[in-house]
Amino acid sequence: MKVSLVAGGAGFVGANLIGHLAQAERSVVVIDNMSRGKEQFVSSAAVSAGRVIVIKADCSVQEEVAEAFAKASQLGDIDEVWHLAANSDIPAGVADSAVDLKDTFMTTHCLLKEMKQYQVKEIHFASSSAVYGDLGPVTLQEDIGPLLPISNYGAMKLASEALISAAAESFLFKANIFRFPNVVGVPATHGVILDFVNKLIGSPDQLVVLGDGTQQKAYLHVSDLVEAMLLIRARETKNKIELINIGPVDEGVTVRHIAETVVSRVSPGAKIVYGSGNKGWVGDVPKFSYSTLKLQGYGWAPKLGSAAAVRRAIDEVASQLGK
Repeated sequence: MKVSLVAGGAGFVGANLIGHLAQAERSVVVIDNMSRGKEQFVSSAAVSAGRVIVIKADCSVQEEVAEAFAKASQLGDIDEVWHLAANSDIPAGVADSAVDLKDTFMTTHCLLKEMKQYQVKEIHFASSSAVYGDLGPVTLQEDIGPLLPISNYGAMKLASEALISAAAESFLFKANIFRFPNVVGVPATHGVILDFVNKLIGSPDQLVVLGDGTQQKAYLHVSDLVEAMLLIRARETKNKIELINIGPVDEGVTVRHIAETVVSRVSPGAKIVYGSGNKGWVGDVPKFSYSTLKLQGYGWAPKLGSAAAVRRAIDEVASQLGK
């Protein structure tokens, strides 16, 4: 039986992906250090299918990755790696650059080293729109440059893309690099919606927002993201590297809109207190225009736009937290 190895698979995106992989008559091996992911996320998604195992391991530690690959290889032929492991806390990476170096770049390095050892030829990498940096009103499309990230998170995602590109020259047959903006849904482990809902649970009368609320970004529901990634994975192409933006086809919504919608759902009547400036934190890109024309050319479009994705995710996250 073929084996899909999913690094970071117990996290938000992985929990939504592995069920689809397990249904495709293949074994799925999840490697996760459980810093944000939870084993119950995996269990609820796919363990019942009997083809998913979870290995608690740090993907930035070569010895632990090697041991995980050895266990996975006993189930069958590892023919693909989904690399979802990364630091997802941008401010934490700004405070300490070692966070992104370890959890984003070194995970890439360690995974690629074992892939070469086991002759695994295909990787699917969760990159980010953060690799583009802050280009103001310029539309972000795959062939734009130079890429000048403004956060360590974006820098290590871009460095990982470069490492994967070098591996494609050396031994990979196929590398899908997915660049996507903010993804929302459940099980939520981080992000503005989870942050706002938690704040209102703690202080129902007031919601404090970082920045003035004018930050405007595109939001993609995780169900649409997984559908797009699987479509790209299945697509026949002669290109070794497929670099592609995944996102909604609209200009996104503001933080003010999200705050007001969260308050309406969780604690109607709560006062919203905004900060100053249009950045929530160092490394935040307050507004950008994101092109998905390449992906649309493959016949794909999200089922939900940014506003609908946010609205659905707010209800899902609030329910996840018992509200």
